[in-house]
Amino acid sequence: MTEQRKALLLGSLGILGFLALWEAVGQGRWLGLSWPPLSAVLALLADENRQPLFARALGATLSSLGTGYAIGWAAGIGAAVLAHLVAPLREGLERTNAFIHAVPSVALAPLLILLVGREGTPATLAALNTFFILYVSTASGLGATQPALRDLVQVLGGSRWTRFIRLDLPLSLPTVVSGMRLAAPSALIGVIIGEWFGAPRGLGVLVINAMQNFQIPLLWSAVLLAVMVSLSLFAILGALHRGVVARLR
Repeated sequence: MTEQRKALLLGSLGILGFLALWEAVGQGRWLGLSWPPLSAVLALLADENRQPLFARALGATLSSLGTGYAIGWAAGIGAAVLAHLVAPLREGLERTNAFIHAVPSVALAPLLILLVGREGTPATLAALNTFFILYVSTASGLGATQPALRDLVQVLGGSRWTRFIRLDLPLSLPTVVSGMRLAAPSALIGVIIGEWFGAPRGLGVLVINAMQNFQIPLLWSAVLLAVMVSLSLFAILGALHRGVVARLR
């Protein structure tokens, strides 16, 4: 058995074990009414009368996630490339990025509501979370080129731009894609937090409403949908990362 298949098998067994434990804890009421059985949560998700509600919420969350992730992806990579090519800007961009990331999303959300509105806040928080991770991963990848390879390009007459296109950028791709994989769950968290501050619909809105009305199965149904989205994106981008690494070997 290859290492990849072994890791997949162990991961699947771990997930199945967690789901079985979830069902046992819920059925036994070991944590009271706050932890319903998994079967009750899945039954609610499969309820035809509830499916339009879940579809609208999931669609709104995915829309904000896609918009915010794309903006943060482009801005993070662009800023890292700019810092790599224009050295005097590097320190300022790094400090600005660190400062923005240090401010909690919960504290930023009220300000963002004034700037971009309630509907734009989830996508903006997703973009900020994505920007930080993509900036760090891209800057790290671009700066990891071995000095001997850079000297070789210079000796052969290559310009700084040629070195960037032919050497730095290709070698940084695994690190960039790894950052993309890590940024997806973080962006989803930003969307859900943004939805808590008055968005008209989304999984975050379902979570807040369910908490306020003590609809525990509905709460866990929304949480389970968010987890499924996060794991799916992580798996897809993980496959992309493995493909990039295999391509560059």
